[in-house]
Amino acid sequence: MTPEELIQIAEERRGQQAAVGKRINVCAAASCMSRHSDKIAEEMSSHAESLGDKAEGVEVRCVGCMGLCSAGPLVEVDHPADEAAGNDAPKTMYRGVSMDDADRIVEAAAGGTTVEQLVQPTDIPYFSRQKRIVTENSGYIDPESIEDYIAADGYSGLVTALTEMSPNDVLHEVTISGLRGRGGGGFPTGLKWSTVAKTDADKKYVVCNADEGDPGAFMDRAVLESDPHRIIEGMTIAGYAVGASKAYIYVRAEYPLAIARLKKAIRQAQKYELLGTNLCDTPFNFEIELRLGAGAFVCGEETALIASIEGRRGVPRPRPPFPASYGLYGKPTLINNVETLATIPWIVRNGGDALASIGTAKSKGTKVFALAGKIVNNGLIEVPMGISLREIVYDIGDGIPDGGTFKAVQTGGPSGGCVPGNLLDMPVDYESLQEAGTIMGSGGMIIMDEASNMVDVARFFMEFCKDESCGKCTPCRVGTAQMLDLLEKLCAKSATEKDLELLKELCDVVKACSLCGLGQTAPNPVLSTLRYFEDEYMGSLVGGVSGDGRPVPDVETKAGAPDRIER
Repeated sequence: MTPEELIQIAEERRGQQAAVGKRINVCAAASCMSRHSDKIAEEMSSHAESLGDKAEGVEVRCVGCMGLCSAGPLVEVDHPADEAAGNDAPKTMYRGVSMDDADRIVEAAAGGTTVEQLVQPTDIPYFSRQKRIVTENSGYIDPESIEDYIAADGYSGLVTALTEMSPNDVLHEVTISGLRGRGGGGFPTGLKWSTVAKTDADKKYVVCNADEGDPGAFMDRAVLESDPHRIIEGMTIAGYAVGASKAYIYVRAEYPLAIARLKKAIRQAQKYELLGTNLCDTPFNFEIELRLGAGAFVCGEETALIASIEGRRGVPRPRPPFPASYGLYGKPTLINNVETLATIPWIVRNGGDALASIGTAKSKGTKVFALAGKIVNNGLIEVPMGISLREIVYDIGDGIPDGGTFKAVQTGGPSGGCVPGNLLDMPVDYESLQEAGTIMGSGGMIIMDEASNMVDVARFFMEFCKDESCGKCTPCRVGTAQMLDLLEKLCAKSATEKDLELLKELCDVVKACSLCGLGQTAPNPVLSTLRYFEDEYMGSLVGGVSGDGRPVPDVETKAGAPDRIER
Protein backbone atom coordinates (compact mmCIF):
# COMPACT_ATOMS: atom_id res chain seq x y z
CA MET A 1 0.00 0.00 0.00
CA THR A 2 1.46 3.33 -1.10
CA PRO A 3 0.12 6.79 -0.22
CA GLU A 4 -1.13 7.14 -3.78
CA GLU A 5 -3.00 3.83 -3.63
CA LEU A 6 -4.62 4.79 -0.33
CA ILE A 7 -5.79 8.11 -1.79
CA GLN A 8 -7.17 6.33 -4.83
CA ILE A 9 -9.18 3.87 -2.71
CA ALA A 10 -10.54 6.74 -0.61
CA GLU A 11 -11.58 8.77 -3.66
CA GLU A 12 -13.25 5.78 -5.31
CA ARG A 13 -15.26 4.98 -2.21
CA ARG A 14 -16.25 8.62 -1.67
CA GLY A 15 -17.41 8.74 -5.27
CA GLN A 16 -19.56 5.67 -4.74
CA GLN A 17 -21.02 7.17 -1.58
CA ALA A 18 -21.77 10.50 -3.30
CA ALA A 19 -23.83 8.67 -5.92
CA VAL A 20 -26.30 7.44 -3.27
CA GLY A 21 -29.45 9.53 -3.12
CA LYS A 22 -30.85 8.36 0.23
CA ARG A 23 -28.93 6.19 2.65
CA ILE A 24 -30.57 4.40 5.55
CA ASN A 25 -28.06 3.69 8.31
CA VAL A 26 -29.13 1.01 10.79
CA CYS A 27 -27.27 0.66 14.09
CA ALA A 28 -25.72 -2.80 14.21
CA ALA A 29 -23.90 -2.61 17.54
CA ALA A 30 -24.68 -5.13 20.27
CA SER A 31 -27.29 -3.03 22.10
CA CYS A 32 -29.49 -2.43 19.05
CA MET A 33 -28.83 -5.91 17.65
CA SER A 34 -30.23 -7.35 20.88
CA ARG A 35 -33.48 -5.77 19.65
CA HIS A 36 -33.06 -7.34 16.21
CA SER A 37 -31.73 -4.31 14.33
CA ASP A 38 -29.93 -6.67 11.96
CA LYS A 39 -33.26 -8.25 11.01
CA ILE A 40 -34.74 -4.78 10.57
CA ALA A 41 -31.91 -3.90 8.17
CA GLU A 42 -32.55 -7.08 6.18
CA GLU A 43 -36.25 -6.25 5.91
CA MET A 44 -35.45 -2.71 4.80
CA SER A 45 -33.10 -3.95 2.10
CA SER A 46 -35.65 -6.49 0.90
CA HIS A 47 -38.45 -3.91 0.80
CA ALA A 48 -36.31 -1.35 -1.04
CA GLU A 49 -35.54 -3.99 -3.65
CA SER A 50 -39.23 -4.88 -3.99
CA LEU A 51 -40.12 -1.23 -4.63
CA GLY A 52 -37.95 -1.21 -7.73
CA ASP A 53 -37.71 2.19 -9.42
CA LYS A 54 -39.70 3.81 -6.62
CA ALA A 55 -36.73 3.28 -4.29
CA GLU A 56 -34.02 4.06 -6.84
CA GLY A 57 -30.99 5.60 -5.15
CA VAL A 58 -31.96 4.26 -1.71
CA GLU A 59 -29.22 2.27 0.06
CA VAL A 60 -29.57 0.38 3.33
CA ARG A 61 -26.44 -0.43 5.32
CA CYS A 62 -25.42 -1.39 8.85
CA VAL A 63 -23.25 1.00 10.87
CA GLY A 64 -21.76 1.09 14.35
CA CYS A 65 -23.06 2.46 17.64
CA MET A 66 -24.94 5.77 17.41
CA GLY A 67 -24.65 6.25 21.16
CA LEU A 68 -28.18 6.69 22.46
CA CYS A 69 -28.64 3.04 23.45
CA SER A 70 -31.81 3.60 25.52
CA ALA A 71 -33.61 4.80 22.36
CA GLY A 72 -32.59 1.88 20.16
CA PRO A 73 -32.88 0.41 17.68
CA LEU A 74 -31.71 3.62 16.01
CA VAL A 75 -31.94 4.34 12.30
CA GLU A 76 -30.66 7.45 10.52
CA VAL A 77 -31.46 8.62 7.01
CA ASP A 78 -28.95 10.90 5.26
CA HIS A 79 -28.52 12.25 1.73
CA PRO A 80 -24.97 11.68 0.43
CA ALA A 81 -25.65 12.98 -3.09
CA ASP A 82 -27.10 16.27 -1.80
CA GLU A 83 -24.28 16.66 0.69
CA ALA A 84 -21.67 16.08 -2.03
CA ALA A 85 -23.36 18.76 -4.16
CA GLY A 86 -23.24 21.23 -1.27
CA ASN A 87 -27.01 21.27 -0.78
CA ASP A 88 -28.67 21.50 2.61
CA ALA A 89 -29.76 17.97 3.44
CA PRO A 90 -30.62 17.49 7.13
CA LYS A 91 -30.39 13.99 8.50
CA THR A 92 -33.35 12.26 10.12
CA MET A 93 -32.89 9.93 13.06
CA TYR A 94 -35.54 7.44 14.17
CA ARG A 95 -35.73 5.85 17.63
CA GLY A 96 -37.32 2.67 18.90
CA VAL A 97 -37.61 1.23 15.40
CA SER A 98 -39.33 -2.16 15.11
CA MET A 99 -39.88 -4.63 12.31
CA ASP A 100 -43.32 -3.07 11.78
CA ASP A 101 -41.64 0.28 11.05
CA ALA A 102 -39.09 -1.01 8.53
CA ASP A 103 -41.18 -0.78 5.36
CA ARG A 104 -42.64 2.64 6.02
CA ILE A 105 -39.22 4.13 6.81
CA VAL A 106 -37.97 2.87 3.43
CA GLU A 107 -41.04 4.27 1.68
CA ALA A 108 -40.68 7.61 3.47
CA ALA A 109 -37.00 7.84 2.48
CA ALA A 110 -37.85 7.00 -1.13
CA GLY A 111 -40.62 9.59 -1.19
CA GLY A 112 -38.70 12.35 0.58
CA THR A 113 -40.91 12.34 3.69
CA THR A 114 -40.43 11.27 7.31
CA VAL A 115 -42.21 9.03 9.80
CA GLU A 116 -42.90 11.79 12.30
CA GLN A 117 -43.92 9.67 15.29
CA LEU A 118 -40.53 7.91 15.28
CA VAL A 119 -38.28 10.96 14.85
CA GLN A 120 -35.51 11.38 17.43
CA PRO A 121 -34.48 15.08 17.66
CA THR A 122 -30.75 15.49 17.14
CA ASP A 123 -30.49 19.14 18.20
CA ILE A 124 -30.54 18.13 21.89
CA PRO A 125 -27.56 18.45 24.28
CA TYR A 126 -26.97 14.70 24.16
CA PHE A 127 -25.58 15.12 20.65
CA SER A 128 -24.48 18.77 20.59
CA ARG A 129 -22.44 18.70 23.81
CA GLN A 130 -20.22 15.82 22.73
CA LYS A 131 -16.73 16.10 21.22
CA ARG A 132 -16.09 13.05 19.09
CA ILE A 133 -12.53 11.88 18.46
CA VAL A 134 -12.41 8.20 19.39
CA THR A 135 -16.01 7.73 18.22
CA GLU A 136 -15.82 10.03 15.19
CA ASN A 137 -16.65 7.15 12.81
CA SER A 138 -19.12 5.31 15.04
CA GLY A 139 -22.56 5.35 13.46
CA TYR A 140 -21.22 6.79 10.20
CA ILE A 141 -19.28 3.96 8.57
CA ASP A 142 -19.88 0.28 7.97
CA PRO A 143 -17.58 -1.39 10.54
CA GLU A 144 -17.09 -4.37 8.22
CA SER A 145 -15.89 -2.27 5.28
CA ILE A 146 -12.23 -1.27 5.10
CA GLU A 147 -13.11 0.95 2.13
CA ASP A 148 -15.54 2.94 4.30
CA TYR A 149 -12.81 3.38 6.91
CA ILE A 150 -10.27 4.50 4.31
CA ALA A 151 -12.82 6.95 2.84
CA ALA A 152 -13.08 8.49 6.34
CA ASP A 153 -9.30 9.18 6.34
CA GLY A 154 -8.63 5.79 7.87
CA TYR A 155 -5.03 4.49 7.68
CA SER A 156 -3.87 7.90 6.46
CA GLY A 157 -2.24 8.39 9.86
CA LEU A 158 -0.37 5.10 9.51
CA VAL A 159 0.79 5.84 5.98
CA THR A 160 1.88 9.34 7.04
CA ALA A 161 3.81 7.94 9.99
CA LEU A 162 5.58 5.30 7.89
CA THR A 163 6.43 7.50 4.92
CA GLU A 164 6.92 10.97 6.39
CA MET A 165 7.81 10.54 10.06
CA SER A 166 10.51 8.79 12.05
CA PRO A 167 9.59 6.75 15.13
CA ASN A 168 10.88 9.63 17.27
CA ASP A 169 8.59 12.03 15.41
CA VAL A 170 5.60 9.86 16.31
CA LEU A 171 6.74 9.62 19.94
CA HIS A 172 7.07 13.41 20.04
CA GLU A 173 3.52 13.99 18.81
CA VAL A 174 2.07 11.49 21.29
CA THR A 175 4.06 13.07 24.12
CA ILE A 176 3.08 16.68 23.41
CA SER A 177 -0.56 15.64 23.01
CA GLY A 178 -0.69 15.02 26.76
CA LEU A 179 -2.64 11.80 26.20
CA ARG A 180 -2.91 9.69 29.34
CA GLY A 181 -3.89 6.04 29.53
CA ARG A 182 -7.65 5.67 29.29
CA GLY A 183 -7.69 2.27 30.97
CA GLY A 184 -7.98 3.79 34.43
CA GLY A 185 -4.46 4.57 35.64
CA GLY A 186 -4.00 7.77 33.66
CA PHE A 187 -0.27 7.15 33.09
CA PRO A 188 1.23 9.48 30.44
CA THR A 189 1.10 7.59 27.15
CA GLY A 190 4.12 9.30 25.64
CA LEU A 191 6.26 8.36 28.64
CA LYS A 192 5.17 4.71 28.47
CA TRP A 193 5.88 4.56 24.73
CA SER A 194 9.27 6.22 25.14
CA THR A 195 10.26 3.73 27.85
CA VAL A 196 9.52 0.78 25.57
CA ALA A 197 11.23 2.46 22.62
CA LYS A 198 14.41 3.07 24.60
CA THR A 199 14.62 -0.49 25.92
CA ASP A 200 17.09 -2.50 23.87
CA ALA A 201 15.78 -5.94 22.84
CA ASP A 202 15.68 -8.22 19.83
CA LYS A 203 11.88 -8.49 20.07
CA LYS A 204 9.15 -6.19 21.34
CA TYR A 205 5.39 -6.50 21.58
CA VAL A 206 2.30 -4.30 21.53
CA VAL A 207 -0.79 -5.46 23.41
CA CYS A 208 -4.27 -3.97 23.24
CA ASN A 209 -6.03 -4.53 26.56
CA ALA A 210 -9.68 -5.04 25.57
CA ASP A 211 -10.50 -7.00 28.73
CA GLU A 212 -13.33 -4.68 29.77
CA GLY A 213 -14.86 -6.11 32.93
CA ASP A 214 -16.38 -3.27 34.98
CA PRO A 215 -20.11 -3.63 35.68
CA GLY A 216 -21.92 -1.09 33.51
CA ALA A 217 -18.96 -0.48 31.21
CA PHE A 218 -19.32 -0.99 27.46
CA MET A 219 -17.03 1.68 25.94
CA ASP A 220 -14.37 -0.64 24.54
CA ARG A 221 -16.95 -3.07 23.23
CA ALA A 222 -18.73 -0.30 21.32
CA VAL A 223 -15.50 0.99 19.77
CA LEU A 224 -14.39 -2.50 18.73
CA GLU A 225 -17.78 -3.24 17.21
CA SER A 226 -18.14 0.12 15.48
CA ASP A 227 -14.63 0.94 14.25
CA PRO A 228 -12.28 -2.08 14.45
CA HIS A 229 -9.84 -0.75 11.84
CA ARG A 230 -9.14 2.21 14.11
CA ILE A 231 -7.65 -0.13 16.71
CA ILE A 232 -5.55 -1.89 14.09
CA GLU A 233 -4.23 1.43 12.81
CA GLY A 234 -3.46 2.71 16.31
CA MET A 235 -1.63 -0.48 17.25
CA THR A 236 0.41 -0.47 14.04
CA ILE A 237 1.46 3.15 14.59
CA ALA A 238 2.42 2.22 18.16
CA GLY A 239 4.48 -0.72 16.91
CA TYR A 240 6.33 1.55 14.49
CA ALA A 241 7.03 4.11 17.22
CA VAL A 242 8.41 1.65 19.80
CA GLY A 243 10.07 -0.84 17.45
CA ALA A 244 7.65 -3.76 17.86
CA SER A 245 6.75 -6.17 15.07
CA LYS A 246 4.15 -8.35 16.80
CA ALA A 247 0.91 -7.47 18.58
CA TYR A 248 -1.97 -9.09 20.40
CA ILE A 249 -5.50 -7.91 21.05
CA TYR A 250 -6.65 -9.45 24.32
CA VAL A 251 -10.45 -9.32 24.17
CA ARG A 252 -13.16 -10.85 26.30
CA ALA A 253 -14.78 -13.94 24.78
CA GLU A 254 -18.14 -12.48 25.88
CA TYR A 255 -17.85 -9.99 23.00
CA PRO A 256 -18.63 -12.25 20.00
CA LEU A 257 -19.65 -9.41 17.68
CA ALA A 258 -16.49 -7.42 18.43
CA ILE A 259 -14.37 -10.54 17.91
CA ALA A 260 -15.99 -11.34 14.56
CA ARG A 261 -15.47 -7.80 13.29
CA LEU A 262 -11.89 -7.68 14.52
CA LYS A 263 -11.09 -10.93 12.73
CA LYS A 264 -12.60 -9.59 9.52
CA ALA A 265 -10.79 -6.26 9.88
CA ILE A 266 -7.43 -8.02 10.35
CA ARG A 267 -8.01 -10.09 7.21
CA GLN A 268 -8.95 -6.97 5.25
CA ALA A 269 -5.89 -5.07 6.47
CA GLN A 270 -3.67 -7.98 5.47
CA LYS A 271 -5.27 -8.11 2.02
CA TYR A 272 -4.63 -4.39 1.51
CA GLU A 273 -1.05 -4.84 2.79
CA LEU A 274 -1.67 -2.58 5.79
CA LEU A 275 -0.53 -5.47 7.97
CA GLY A 276 2.30 -7.84 7.14
CA THR A 277 5.80 -7.27 5.81
CA ASN A 278 7.43 -4.17 4.34
CA LEU A 279 4.47 -1.91 4.98
CA CYS A 280 4.35 1.05 2.57
CA ASP A 281 7.57 -0.23 0.97
CA THR A 282 9.48 0.30 4.22
CA PRO A 283 11.44 -2.24 6.32
CA PHE A 284 8.65 -2.16 8.94
CA ASN A 285 6.80 -5.45 9.56
CA PHE A 286 3.78 -5.82 11.81
CA GLU A 287 1.34 -8.63 12.62
CA ILE A 288 -1.67 -8.73 14.94
CA GLU A 289 -3.29 -11.77 16.58
CA LEU A 290 -6.38 -12.10 18.76
CA ARG A 291 -6.33 -13.73 22.18
CA LEU A 292 -9.65 -14.44 23.89
CA GLY A 293 -9.98 -14.02 27.63
CA ALA A 294 -12.30 -16.15 29.75
CA GLY A 295 -13.80 -13.18 31.55
CA ALA A 296 -11.54 -12.92 34.59
CA PHE A 297 -11.65 -9.32 35.84
CA VAL A 298 -8.12 -9.61 37.22
CA CYS A 299 -6.78 -10.11 33.68
CA GLY A 300 -7.34 -6.42 33.09
CA GLU A 301 -4.20 -5.99 35.21
CA GLU A 302 -1.18 -5.90 32.91
CA THR A 303 0.91 -8.72 34.36
CA ALA A 304 -2.12 -11.02 34.74
CA LEU A 305 -3.06 -10.28 31.13
CA ILE A 306 0.46 -11.18 30.01
CA ALA A 307 0.31 -14.46 31.89
CA SER A 308 -3.00 -15.29 30.22
CA ILE A 309 -1.66 -14.57 26.72
CA GLU A 310 1.30 -16.85 27.46
CA GLY A 311 -1.10 -19.66 28.32
CA ARG A 312 -0.59 -19.53 32.05
CA ARG A 313 -3.10 -18.84 34.82
CA GLY A 314 -4.07 -15.17 34.75
CA VAL A 315 -2.67 -13.90 38.03
CA PRO A 316 -0.56 -10.79 38.64
CA ARG A 317 3.07 -10.72 39.67
CA PRO A 318 4.95 -8.13 41.71
CA ARG A 319 6.24 -5.09 39.86
CA PRO A 320 8.98 -4.02 39.10
CA PRO A 321 10.05 -5.17 36.62
CA PHE A 322 7.33 -3.44 34.64
CA PRO A 323 6.07 -4.77 31.30
CA ALA A 324 7.77 -1.90 29.49
CA SER A 325 11.09 -3.61 30.21
CA TYR A 326 10.06 -7.20 31.01
CA GLY A 327 6.68 -8.14 29.63
CA LEU A 328 5.29 -10.72 27.23
CA TYR A 329 7.69 -13.68 26.92
CA GLY A 330 10.19 -11.64 28.91
CA LYS A 331 10.43 -8.93 26.23
CA PRO A 332 9.62 -5.20 26.40
CA THR A 333 5.87 -4.84 25.94
CA LEU A 334 3.66 -1.82 25.35
CA ILE A 335 0.18 -2.29 26.81
CA ASN A 336 -2.59 0.23 26.14
CA ASN A 337 -6.34 -0.08 26.30
CA VAL A 338 -8.75 0.27 23.38
CA GLU A 339 -9.59 3.95 23.84
CA THR A 340 -5.95 5.00 24.18
CA LEU A 341 -4.98 3.27 20.95
CA ALA A 342 -8.09 4.57 19.17
CA THR A 343 -6.93 8.13 19.85
CA ILE A 344 -3.56 7.64 18.14
CA PRO A 345 -4.64 7.88 14.46
CA TRP A 346 -6.35 11.21 15.19
CA ILE A 347 -3.20 12.54 16.90
CA VAL A 348 -0.99 11.60 13.94
CA ARG A 349 -3.43 13.14 11.44
CA ASN A 350 -4.04 16.34 13.39
CA GLY A 351 -0.89 16.75 15.49
CA GLY A 352 -0.29 16.42 19.20
CA ASP A 353 -1.02 20.11 19.80
CA ALA A 354 -4.58 19.63 18.54
CA LEU A 355 -5.38 17.10 21.27
CA ALA A 356 -3.52 19.17 23.87
CA SER A 357 -5.82 22.12 23.12
CA ILE A 358 -8.80 20.08 24.38
CA GLY A 359 -9.46 19.42 28.06
CA THR A 360 -7.71 20.74 31.16
CA ALA A 361 -4.12 21.54 32.05
CA LYS A 362 -3.34 18.00 33.21
CA SER A 363 -6.12 15.99 31.57
CA LYS A 364 -5.99 16.45 27.81
CA GLY A 365 -8.39 15.36 25.10
CA THR A 366 -11.73 13.64 25.42
CA LYS A 367 -13.09 10.71 27.40
CA VAL A 368 -15.64 8.10 26.38
CA PHE A 369 -18.16 7.22 29.09
CA ALA A 370 -20.90 4.62 29.33
CA LEU A 371 -23.90 6.26 30.99
CA ALA A 372 -25.95 3.61 32.78
CA GLY A 373 -28.34 3.27 35.67
CA LYS A 374 -31.02 5.74 36.70
CA ILE A 375 -30.69 8.24 33.88
CA VAL A 376 -32.94 9.09 30.94
CA ASN A 377 -30.34 8.90 28.18
CA ASN A 378 -28.51 5.63 28.71
CA GLY A 379 -25.72 5.12 26.22
CA LEU A 380 -22.26 5.97 25.03
CA ILE A 381 -20.92 9.54 25.10
CA GLU A 382 -17.59 11.23 24.36
CA VAL A 383 -16.96 14.55 26.06
CA PRO A 384 -14.02 16.93 26.60
CA MET A 385 -12.05 16.46 29.80
CA GLY A 386 -13.05 19.05 32.37
CA ILE A 387 -16.78 18.96 31.68
CA SER A 388 -18.78 18.97 34.92
CA LEU A 389 -20.72 16.03 36.28
CA ARG A 390 -23.84 18.20 36.27
CA GLU A 391 -23.52 18.76 32.52
CA ILE A 392 -23.14 15.03 31.94
CA VAL A 393 -26.06 14.03 34.17
CA TYR A 394 -28.56 16.80 33.46
CA ASP A 395 -27.66 18.20 30.04
CA ILE A 396 -26.35 15.19 28.13
CA GLY A 397 -28.08 12.52 30.24
CA ASP A 398 -31.34 14.53 30.58
CA GLY A 399 -31.59 13.86 34.30
CA ILE A 400 -33.23 11.17 36.40
CA PRO A 401 -36.26 9.29 35.03
CA ASP A 402 -39.74 10.27 36.22
CA GLY A 403 -38.47 13.44 37.87
CA GLY A 404 -36.41 11.53 40.41
CA THR A 405 -33.63 13.01 42.52
CA PHE A 406 -29.96 12.42 41.80
CA LYS A 407 -28.15 10.80 44.71
CA ALA A 408 -24.75 9.64 43.49
CA VAL A 409 -22.71 8.53 40.51
CA GLN A 410 -20.34 5.58 40.61
CA THR A 411 -17.26 6.11 38.44
CA GLY A 412 -14.39 3.75 37.82
CA GLY A 413 -16.34 0.55 38.44
CA PRO A 414 -15.30 -1.69 41.34
CA SER A 415 -12.03 0.26 41.56
CA GLY A 416 -13.79 3.61 41.85
CA GLY A 417 -16.15 5.30 44.23
CA CYS A 418 -19.40 7.18 44.56
CA VAL A 419 -19.66 10.95 44.09
CA PRO A 420 -22.62 12.63 45.85
CA GLY A 421 -24.97 15.33 44.60
CA ASN A 422 -23.18 18.20 46.34
CA LEU A 423 -20.16 17.58 44.07
CA LEU A 424 -22.08 17.67 40.79
CA ASP A 425 -20.30 20.85 39.71
CA MET A 426 -16.84 19.31 39.97
CA PRO A 427 -14.92 18.91 36.69
CA VAL A 428 -14.44 15.42 35.31
CA ASP A 429 -10.68 14.97 35.14
CA TYR A 430 -8.12 12.67 36.71
CA GLU A 431 -7.15 14.95 39.58
CA SER A 432 -10.64 16.09 40.59
CA LEU A 433 -12.05 12.59 40.68
CA GLN A 434 -9.12 11.32 42.71
CA GLU A 435 -9.58 14.16 45.19
CA ALA A 436 -13.24 13.20 45.52
CA GLY A 437 -12.26 9.64 46.44
CA THR A 438 -12.85 7.90 43.13
CA ILE A 439 -11.09 7.42 39.79
CA MET A 440 -11.76 7.95 36.11
CA GLY A 441 -11.41 4.25 35.44
CA SER A 442 -12.08 2.99 31.97
CA GLY A 443 -15.22 5.11 31.74
CA GLY A 444 -18.19 3.46 33.43
CA MET A 445 -20.66 5.91 34.96
CA ILE A 446 -23.56 4.43 36.93
CA ILE A 447 -26.18 6.95 38.06
CA MET A 448 -28.17 6.32 41.23
CA ASP A 449 -31.34 8.02 42.47
CA GLU A 450 -32.81 8.57 45.93
CA ALA A 451 -34.06 4.97 46.11
CA SER A 452 -30.51 3.65 46.17
CA ASN A 453 -29.15 2.34 49.45
CA MET A 454 -25.46 3.16 49.44
CA VAL A 455 -24.52 0.39 51.85
CA ASP A 456 -26.07 -2.08 49.43
CA VAL A 457 -24.21 -0.43 46.56
CA ALA A 458 -20.93 -0.98 48.40
CA ARG A 459 -21.97 -4.58 49.11
CA PHE A 460 -22.65 -5.17 45.41
CA PHE A 461 -19.19 -4.01 44.35
CA MET A 462 -17.47 -5.86 47.18
CA GLU A 463 -19.23 -9.07 46.16
CA PHE A 464 -17.91 -8.52 42.64
CA CYS A 465 -14.33 -7.95 43.86
CA LYS A 466 -14.47 -10.96 46.15
CA ASP A 467 -15.68 -13.21 43.34
CA GLU A 468 -13.08 -11.86 40.92
CA SER A 469 -10.11 -12.07 43.29
CA CYS A 470 -7.50 -14.43 41.86
CA GLY A 471 -6.61 -15.55 45.38
CA LYS A 472 -2.86 -15.13 45.00
CA CYS A 473 -2.41 -12.71 47.90
CA THR A 474 -4.00 -13.07 51.34
CA PRO A 475 -5.09 -9.42 51.86
CA CYS A 476 -7.31 -9.51 48.78
CA ARG A 477 -8.44 -13.15 49.00
CA VAL A 478 -9.37 -13.05 52.68
CA GLY A 479 -9.91 -9.33 53.16
CA THR A 480 -12.57 -8.91 50.49
CA ALA A 481 -14.46 -11.94 51.84
CA GLN A 482 -14.40 -10.53 55.38
CA MET A 483 -15.47 -7.09 54.15
CA LEU A 484 -18.36 -8.64 52.23
CA ASP A 485 -19.50 -10.50 55.36
CA LEU A 486 -19.55 -7.23 57.31
CA LEU A 487 -21.43 -5.40 54.56
CA GLU A 488 -24.01 -8.18 54.43
CA LYS A 489 -24.45 -7.85 58.20
CA LEU A 490 -24.98 -4.12 57.70
CA CYS A 491 -27.55 -4.72 54.97
CA ALA A 492 -29.35 -7.14 57.30
CA LYS A 493 -29.20 -4.53 60.11
CA SER A 494 -27.44 -7.03 62.37
CA ALA A 495 -24.07 -5.26 62.57
CA THR A 496 -22.72 -3.36 65.56
CA GLU A 497 -20.48 -0.30 65.84
CA LYS A 498 -17.58 -2.68 66.44
CA ASP A 499 -18.31 -4.30 63.07
CA LEU A 500 -18.28 -0.90 61.40
CA GLU A 501 -14.90 -0.06 62.94
CA LEU A 502 -13.56 -3.43 61.79
CA LEU A 503 -14.81 -2.69 58.26
CA LYS A 504 -12.90 0.60 58.22
CA GLU A 505 -9.74 -1.14 59.48
CA LEU A 506 -10.02 -3.84 56.83
CA CYS A 507 -10.32 -1.18 54.14
CA ASP A 508 -6.95 0.23 55.16
CA VAL A 509 -5.28 -3.20 55.31
CA VAL A 510 -6.59 -4.44 51.93
CA LYS A 511 -5.76 -1.15 50.24
CA ALA A 512 -2.21 -1.04 51.59
CA CYS A 513 -1.20 -4.70 51.36
CA SER A 514 -2.79 -6.23 48.26
CA LEU A 515 -0.54 -7.29 45.41
CA CYS A 516 -2.31 -5.72 42.42
CA GLY A 517 -4.76 -3.01 41.50
CA LEU A 518 -7.83 -5.16 42.03
CA GLY A 519 -7.17 -5.62 45.72
CA GLN A 520 -5.64 -2.19 46.26
CA THR A 521 -8.75 -0.45 44.92
CA ALA A 522 -11.41 -2.92 46.14
CA PRO A 523 -12.14 -0.82 49.28
CA ASN A 524 -12.80 2.34 47.26
CA PRO A 525 -16.59 1.92 46.96
CA VAL A 526 -16.76 1.33 50.72
CA LEU A 527 -14.47 4.23 51.57
CA SER A 528 -16.30 6.68 49.31
CA THR A 529 -19.76 5.72 50.55
CA LEU A 530 -18.52 5.92 54.14
CA ARG A 531 -17.11 9.37 53.37
CA TYR A 532 -20.30 10.81 51.90
CA PHE A 533 -23.10 8.59 53.25
CA GLU A 534 -21.92 7.54 56.71
CA ASP A 535 -25.41 8.21 58.09
CA GLU A 536 -26.69 5.26 56.06
CA TYR A 537 -24.04 3.03 57.61
CA MET A 538 -25.02 4.24 61.06
CA GLY A 539 -28.66 3.65 60.21
CA SER A 540 -27.81 0.09 59.19
CA LEU A 541 -26.51 -0.82 62.63
CA VAL A 542 -28.64 -2.70 65.10
CA GLY A 543 -31.34 -0.21 66.09
CA GLY A 544 -29.58 2.49 64.14
CA VAL A 545 -30.97 5.70 62.71
CA SER A 546 -29.55 8.05 60.10
CA GLY A 547 -27.69 11.24 60.91
CA ASP A 548 -30.86 13.33 60.78
CA GLY A 549 -32.74 11.02 63.10
CA ARG A 550 -34.70 9.11 60.44
CA PRO A 551 -34.88 5.32 60.70
CA VAL A 552 -33.19 3.85 57.64
CA PRO A 553 -35.44 1.32 55.83
CA ASP A 554 -34.37 -2.29 55.84
CA VAL A 555 -32.76 -3.46 52.62
CA GLU A 556 -35.31 -5.98 51.38
CA THR A 557 -34.50 -5.66 47.69
CA LYS A 558 -31.53 -4.54 45.63
CA ALA A 559 -33.40 -1.75 43.88
CA GLY A 560 -30.58 0.67 44.53
CA ALA A 561 -27.72 -1.58 43.57
CA PRO A 562 -26.27 -1.32 40.08
CA ASP A 563 -26.86 -4.97 39.24
CA ARG A 564 -29.90 -3.82 37.28
CA ILE A 565 -27.89 -1.82 34.82
CA GLU A 566 -29.74 -0.62 31.75
CA ARG A 567 -27.71 -0.56 28.56
